[in-house]
Amino acid sequence: MAQQQTGRKFNVGIIGYGLSAKVFHIPFIGLTKNLVLHSIVQRSPKAGDSAAEDYPDVKHHTSVEPLFQDPDVDVVIISTPPNTHFNLAKSALENGKHVLVEKPFVPTSAEARELVAIARQQKRVLCVYQNRRWDSDFLTVQKLLRDGTLGRVLEFETHFDRFRPEKPTTWKGTLSMSQGGGVIYDLGSHLLDQVFVLFGVPSTVSAKFVNQREGRLVSGANPEEEPDSVTAVLSYADTGLLVHVRMAVISVETKQLRFWVRGTKGSYHKDGLDPQEDQLRAGGKATDSNFGHEDASKAGKLCVAEDGGRVTEQPFPSVEPETYRKFYELFGNSVESGNEADVPVPASQASQVLAIIEAIKESARTGKDVAVAQ
Repeated sequence: MAQQQTGRKFNVGIIGYGLSAKVFHIPFIGLTKNLVLHSIVQRSPKAGDSAAEDYPDVKHHTSVEPLFQDPDVDVVIISTPPNTHFNLAKSALENGKHVLVEKPFVPTSAEARELVAIARQQKRVLCVYQNRRWDSDFLTVQKLLRDGTLGRVLEFETHFDRFRPEKPTTWKGTLSMSQGGGVIYDLGSHLLDQVFVLFGVPSTVSAKFVNQREGRLVSGANPEEEPDSVTAVLSYADTGLLVHVRMAVISVETKQLRFWVRGTKGSYHKDGLDPQEDQLRAGGKATDSNFGHEDASKAGKLCVAEDGGRVTEQPFPSVEPETYRKFYELFGNSVESGNEADVPVPASQASQVLAIIEAIKESARTGKDVAVAQ
């Protein structure tokens, strides 16, 4: 049970000053009642890209040690590339800080479990930033399943398909999979986290890695050869459910498929992405009246089997968005309570998602179905 709120404000230090920090974290810290931006670590500030220029009223460092040693810092947010996450999170926890780590958390489930153990030993909150649990389309899918509108779910498709013929130059395109890079850790961690929330850990997975830009399957003989696209099937033996997870970079569509859910009573089809990221990247604010709201023309399609076998179809707008502010509200409350049960995305859950990713990598390497470690 969460402790009674104290009204205390907690000082936050953020490591990294890239897009994630600027767009997804710092603005939301300012909107969270019990969190205060206190410090920023930017290793190489320069004109036009300087945290000190943008936020002159907070502390600034070019290395992490002063941040970890500052007794006034209560919370550390890690928004650096994934290959740095383990050591940074470990040091922050051992210095008595609560920690929020950007997805995909860390490169391996073993590292994740070690950090979970350290956080529990230190009695500190350890959370992973999986903001897409608060996408309105995903919340809509949750509502349809919770309400039983579709009946027993038979097949679930989740897509992150795009037309990106050029390879990214960020960590998403330069880090190897062993370092937490590539499409399976970038987009895959989002999709698989949502699948985990809905259905838990699958029994087995089967996967193919493809390099669509070059037009070839990625060879299983080289486990570190980097795919740019992934297709995986997750099987749930207890229910017969099949979950199709797909990430692709050469998908030439005007409307990209996001969800397709088929059940014994109905189906739900949704195109397009939740608008929050695009709104934030375009300079929008979470306080804007239209933040997170989809245009009516982008409503999903709901088909329901009526008595007599007749099937009806209707637009099904996404639910009222809770937005990414909800994640930060819950995270702030968990810091205040100090209770792992209050954490919006516990690191222990991220560890299980990483185990699914590892099984997918093994299946792509061997060409076989792979059981997921529990």
